[in-house]
Amino acid sequence: HATASGVGEPSPEARARAMSDVKSIDVGGALFVDKYCDVKIKGMSSGKPSVQSGSCFDQTRPTFGRRPGAHAVSDAPVPKYAATTQSHLWPTPKPTTDRFLRKGDGARVKSGELFATRGGLGNSRTTGLESGTSVSIMSGSRSTPIAPPRANAFGKRDNPPDTQFRKFYERGDLPVAVMSASKNTINWKVDVDKLDYHHYLPIFFDGVREKEDPYRFLAVKGVEDMLRSGGAKILPVIPQLIIPIKTALNTRDPSVVCIVLQLLQKMVVSAELVGEALVPYYRQILPILNVFKNKNVNLGDGIDYAQRKRRNVGELVLETLQLFERYGGEDAFINIKYMVPTYESCVNL
Repeated sequence: HATASGVGEPSPEARARAMSDVKSIDVGGALFVDKYCDVKIKGMSSGKPSVQSGSCFDQTRPTFGRRPGAHAVSDAPVPKYAATTQSHLWPTPKPTTDRFLRKGDGARVKSGELFATRGGLGNSRTTGLESGTSVSIMSGSRSTPIAPPRANAFGKRDNPPDTQFRKFYERGDLPVAVMSASKNTINWKVDVDKLDYHHYLPIFFDGVREKEDPYRFLAVKGVEDMLRSGGAKILPVIPQLIIPIKTALNTRDPSVVCIVLQLLQKMVVSAELVGEALVPYYRQILPILNVFKNKNVNLGDGIDYAQRKRRNVGELVLETLQLFERYGGEDAFINIKYMVPTYESCVNL
């Protein structure tokens, strides 16, 4: 896309084409269509509500001690890293005098009945070792090296149902309701352009990480309607939207990340200077995008329908980064490159 006035600034034709393409996507309406296809046609499970949620008509029970995006605490034993051998080893206990081979142990060692290659001894007769060690009686001091713990970078993090949107909606403080018609839309009790964007837009963005309806649909569709009608009201609210966006991305749930990326694309093209206003906050937004940038499906000559349904995280990340560069001004590319080193510029291609 050739630039008209400067590096990184799109031409008026390219800006109009990108805005029309992004704005024409109905993110909220596609949620119901995809869920219907998955449950009714493919026979997939509709999923169970959270433990804290009785039903849509009950108050959500409190979620103490849970934080969105928190790492799961594991009680599994962790091996120690040995700098001399550059490997992780289980600690070996102090040898005792009863650690010797008995009659018939040779055959049991060969069959694997007495020892385990990982996770300790197969027989707990007189070794005095705790489960989890892998010390050989024959050697007396050598441990079996094992692989280091998995980082689980693509694993889902905790996502408790404690959003501000759910709290305000159950309390009846939001002027929205679901209007069931030929196409699911939101019934706003007031004009969208008359809302206080400093108050409502961060609340709706916080509800984007919801997994249950009607909270998810109302939050996503509400954000779309407010971005469509906001205009100049969106730019001053950008700093208040960073924490909800970062919290939703930190859940690392592909379904949530895809929704957030599509809403980020709509927000960038919603008003003037919004893309440039996001540049100082790339350090909060882009780390998760760097993780999922190459998460694509290699099907060879097959067809990946997730691209049409906007479920391919890798494709959405690339599209979002390209929009950030086009609408972020002259400093956008160098800041994107700092947080996502493998990103290549899409300007002047």
